[in-house]
Amino acid sequence: MAPQDPNAPSGSGSGKRNEDTVKVPAKDPKKKDDKKDEDLSEEDLELKNQLELYVERVQDTDPGVQKNALESMRQEIRTSTSSMTSVPKPLKYLRPHYGTLKAYYETMAESELKNYLADILSVLALTMSAEGERESLKYRLLGSDGDIGSWGHEYVRNLAGEIAQEFAKRQSEEAPIEELMELVQQIVAFHMKHNAEPEAVDLLMEVEDLDLLIEHVDKTNFKRTCLYLTSSARYLPGPDDVLVLDIAYTIYMKFKEYPNALQIALYLDNMQNIKNIFTSCDDLLRKKQFCYILARHGISFELDDEMVAEDDDREALQDIINNTKLSEGYLTLARDIEVMEAKTPEDIYKAHLLDGRASAGASVDSARQNLAATFVNAFVNAGFGQDKLMTVPSDASSGGSSGNWLFKNKEHGKTSAAASLGMILLWDVDSGLAQIDKYFHSKDTHVIAGALLGVGIVNCSIKNDCDPALALLGEHIDKEDPFIRIGAIMGLGIAYAGAQNEQIRSKLTPILNDAKAPLDVVTFTAISLGLVYVGSCNEEVAQAIIFALMDRSDSELGEPLARLIPLSLGLLYLGKQESVEATAEVSKTFNEKIRKHCDMTLLSCAYAGTGNVLKVQNLLGHCSQHLEKNETHQGPAVLGIAMISMAEELGVEMAIRSLEHLLQYGEQNIRRAVPLALGLLCISNPKVNVMDTLSRLSHDTDSEVAMAAVISLGLLGAGTNNARIAGMLRNLSSYYYKDASLLFCVRIAQGLVHLGKGLLTLNPYHSDRFLLSPTALAGIITLLHACLDMKAIILGKYHYILYFIVLAMQPRMLLTVDENLRPLSVPVRVGQAVDVVGQAGRPKTITGFQTHSTPVLLAAGDRAELATEKYIPLSPILEGFVILKENPDYREDN
Repeated sequence: MAPQDPNAPSGSGSGKRNEDTVKVPAKDPKKKDDKKDEDLSEEDLELKNQLELYVERVQDTDPGVQKNALESMRQEIRTSTSSMTSVPKPLKYLRPHYGTLKAYYETMAESELKNYLADILSVLALTMSAEGERESLKYRLLGSDGDIGSWGHEYVRNLAGEIAQEFAKRQSEEAPIEELMELVQQIVAFHMKHNAEPEAVDLLMEVEDLDLLIEHVDKTNFKRTCLYLTSSARYLPGPDDVLVLDIAYTIYMKFKEYPNALQIALYLDNMQNIKNIFTSCDDLLRKKQFCYILARHGISFELDDEMVAEDDDREALQDIINNTKLSEGYLTLARDIEVMEAKTPEDIYKAHLLDGRASAGASVDSARQNLAATFVNAFVNAGFGQDKLMTVPSDASSGGSSGNWLFKNKEHGKTSAAASLGMILLWDVDSGLAQIDKYFHSKDTHVIAGALLGVGIVNCSIKNDCDPALALLGEHIDKEDPFIRIGAIMGLGIAYAGAQNEQIRSKLTPILNDAKAPLDVVTFTAISLGLVYVGSCNEEVAQAIIFALMDRSDSELGEPLARLIPLSLGLLYLGKQESVEATAEVSKTFNEKIRKHCDMTLLSCAYAGTGNVLKVQNLLGHCSQHLEKNETHQGPAVLGIAMISMAEELGVEMAIRSLEHLLQYGEQNIRRAVPLALGLLCISNPKVNVMDTLSRLSHDTDSEVAMAAVISLGLLGAGTNNARIAGMLRNLSSYYYKDASLLFCVRIAQGLVHLGKGLLTLNPYHSDRFLLSPTALAGIITLLHACLDMKAIILGKYHYILYFIVLAMQPRMLLTVDENLRPLSVPVRVGQAVDVVGQAGRPKTITGFQTHSTPVLLAAGDRAELATEKYIPLSPILEGFVILKENPDYREDN
């Protein structure tokens, strides 16, 4: 008996309560009523008697008396006020008579009075009707066509809920819905007038008619409405999410809020809409701002004379889209923050802070340590155009030291060393090509390969009319030497990522179908094609890659490098959801060694950044199986969980929790991928809980897990100079001072944390975490897939795969410019972004802010707003380059 005790009182209590409400009149009404009347104040008693009188009079035979009684009752209900938590008194006292009035209503003849009574019953049903009966709606539809708003918000809200249920029922029975829609019109109009935009949107989503919204928004509420639409789109299943965003786009266009409309067009990857924005806006300055947004997103976009009429203007705008000013803006930021001075790898390692044993080991000049220093130097000085290893002027005294450093690297190490020059001169095409040129005259094939890769890196995310990268790299693609070919091919992939360039396709596809080409050349060709055509769903490229996969022998498909070929296929469908299905069917016919691997990779790429919960569950299902040793497909599945759920903050938190479980129960090959997935979820965003998990894993007994965790610590703090991560990595460098491989990983991670001296970010999301740059994500996941087998690829001779990360490197700055695009320093407030969706009034969008003058750095989750009224920003989101125009209404306060 004992265990049931806790439930006993509640069970019996609820039974009693029901009895009270239903059976009161039956027992002994007198006693109960006396008791109740004693509790009431005089005016309440008067009101109660008054209402009971009205109820009797409503049933009178004389229509005049009826009408007066109904009028008075209506008046009482409408004028009553109550606190938020209690039921209005008239409704409370009319509750016992609800049944009586209902019964009488059924006996009345059709008349105006009957409609009148129906209105009142509809309001009474608010508190009285049984769950699921929808009586309020029933009587509303039977009643008069009066204004529903006059009965108050709660009534309208309740009606909306009942309409949603009724609509679903009528849809399934295919009954007519016209009368419901008339009511919906009234409710939406009421909500939009009374600042309840989210409720109007919710109702319209339920009745599948969002187009109604467009006529009800006005310039006071359209921003809030659209904010709610865009943020709810993340949680809707397709194709509803696209519909919702289309409505938001239409509303933004209606009110000429072009930058917001542009962001939605980019999110939907809708080129036609982007063209429409350019043609419908006639302000050249605003068009320049659109170009900055397009350039940051990293898509190639050609302006034509419809979009911009004047040739000179068009050229200037195309220059912005081509990112030619990126280097200049980045260096402006660096000068302002005073970090121009070049840093050496020693400045990053800070070996003097460690105890004796580690620093003693560091003085040995090993090729592996020099290679690590090459990468650290390249990452730290990225884009600054000067460093202390590669760009030192070769005067007589130093005996040409840049050459010296180059030859402190062994064979393929020289490739990475030569290419690091491209990274140091990042985005500065003219001087970059001039300085790399000297390596083309080298006799050493590795040096030439590195120079070719360097050319690609310099041109990363910069487009140029004369296509210097294509001219230089194109002629080296078909050379004999495989290293030179790989350098040229990888360079093209980096320089033209996302450009969908036909010339490159015609040059590279023949290599894929060449049975004699070595596996590594074919792999890099596939990856480069995947990057150039990222997210384009291009059939021809897909077929070429599929044939290349089918042509390769069993032994080759077993190689770790071969697993990057399915990834290149996935990149073609990055974020394109259902479009991948045909290719996924074909992949089921592949060699069984690579079939499942390909399946997971395609699924995770196609749904990357969509937050699709069902796909995450699917991938988690694959991770829960315990398999034989040589299965590789669980690695991509784990990365896929991160790729899909990185779409919004909630998904990120949930994915981090799921990954914690995988660490505890998963097999070894899953544990090796989990740190990389965590690194992707919080890239350039050092969350303390993730940092601690990775710190724990970096001491794991399995060296592959430890390496993945170390690299992920680097990704987590990439470009943040995070002191805590830097400290962890320093301690790890002394802990692993005897293990060359792990020490190499620690150095790479140290380089990443200090990426661009803390001015760069690797986060593929921008514009308040709304847009996902496809090329940036492609670069990151290529690197992560390579890290699934560290020993064979990164620690083998393909360490230059690390340079794919350049695709995601962007300055994390806010640089304000004037109307002539010259830097302009203004005060801005920078603070943690606050989510204000659906909040009433004009809430503050940032919290805990500090005021700085531009240019400023923005950390993950930061948002900026202007601290002066003197200028008006042309972009609603202050990130990257923002054009300010003078506010004509501004008056200086004397």
